[in-house]
Amino acid sequence: MAVEEGEYIGFTQLYPSFSSISMKELWILNDLFVQKAKRGAGTGKKLLEAAKEFALENGAKGVKLQTEIDNLSAQRLYAENGYLRDNRYFHYELTF
Repeated sequence: MAVEEGEYIGFTQLYPSFSSISMKELWILNDLFVQKAKRGAGTGKKLLEAAKEFALENGAKGVKLQTEIDNLSAQRLYAENGYLRDNRYFHYELTF
């Protein structure tokens, strides 16, 4: 959670997973949200740093995430914070 002057302004949600290749825990960053009026002030960066520290402290292999193709601001944020886009795999899902 990101809090500013007693107000919640953003959050991330991490879910545990496991890499059978590295035999290590892996965290999935499922959500990163910052209130629209609070964006651009470094809150997203701080939330990503907190997620990274949490994963490192827990001995994880890394943090994984996905974003929509047209969410360019999120893609820029992730790239600026060391996340690399995976061009090796296609991702599939079955929705109901």
